[in-house]
Amino acid sequence: MTTAATPVSDTVAESPSPDGAEPTAANDSAVETATPEQNEPVEALAASEEIREGLSEQNETIGSLADSLDAMAIEVGSMRLSLFDVLVVIGVILFVILLGWLATKASRALISRMSRLDNTQRVLTEKISTILIWAAVFMLGVDLLGIDLTALAVFSGAFGLAIGFGLQKTFGNLISGILLLLDKSIKPGDVISVSDQAGNESVGQIRKIGIRAISVITRDQTEHLIPNENLMINQVVNWSYSSRDVRVKAPVGVSYGSDLNLVRELLYQAVEQTDRILKNPKPRVNLMGFGDSSVDFELRFWIQDPEAGIANIRSDIYMRIWELFQEHDIEIPFPQRDLNVRGNAQIDRLIDALSQNVRKQTD
Repeated sequence: MTTAATPVSDTVAESPSPDGAEPTAANDSAVETATPEQNEPVEALAASEEIREGLSEQNETIGSLADSLDAMAIEVGSMRLSLFDVLVVIGVILFVILLGWLATKASRALISRMSRLDNTQRVLTEKISTILIWAAVFMLGVDLLGIDLTALAVFSGAFGLAIGFGLQKTFGNLISGILLLLDKSIKPGDVISVSDQAGNESVGQIRKIGIRAISVITRDQTEHLIPNENLMINQVVNWSYSSRDVRVKAPVGVSYGSDLNLVRELLYQAVEQTDRILKNPKPRVNLMGFGDSSVDFELRFWIQDPEAGIANIRSDIYMRIWELFQEHDIEIPFPQRDLNVRGNAQIDRLIDALSQNVRKQTD
């Protein structure tokens, strides 16, 4: 018995789909759904779009100008940056800088009116408030621009390396300045000894303590900028750390034939007749010893204004001592040396020859 075979293709073609739709139509629909849409460029600054929409609502002319500036843009990958975005960034930066400057100026004026704070506490409060103000202004600028802070995490590693290598000294000086103000070892108005590159030491007064360095003005109006870190690691002579009273020493030598009691009285008289020397603590004249060619005295006195100069007050006292010694015939000796020559045959012949020449000339 022979059975007729039905073509598979005909059977498939004639069988309807479960939902009654044609197979061809279903395949076309699936193809259309699988087609991906084109990705539009993303704005580089999300806040600029909101600002542009707000300007359009306020004024059509300004809105059209903003749209024109936004149309001038460049696209880098999926990022779109327009001229309007650049202007918005510049405007926000200028705004936050102006706001930070005004806030810093207002805080300094407010702190200067606080009478309970001394100079050191006032400077420290100003520095801390300035840091906090600029940190808040920075966060405000980031918020106005709509920048996601998580995006800055990419640069945190590079920023940390920059601080570790390039900005290490800067941050070290900043921390050192804050520590100096906290322990009050160095404060504005103090008088310290300053050495230049040649090693010459001079006395200067601290004018201010900055973020990086302190400003010291010497008597010749030379302003030295000393890094804060140097004051932390090096030895510093602070003439007015605990008290502004400074003792000055003036050594004086007189000849052995002088009346020592008279010398002592004249030294006290010179102190009394010189300005800037304090009456209390009382000056003191000490006999230090008997030198090779002089009797050595040392005059010790106190001043309260070392910023006015120490060398000049010592010069004034020496000038007055010289005048008083001249009036009372007190001799200030100078070193004298006796030369003894031992005799020998050559020197004797030389002396004889010189003597003969002298006789011939006199004859």
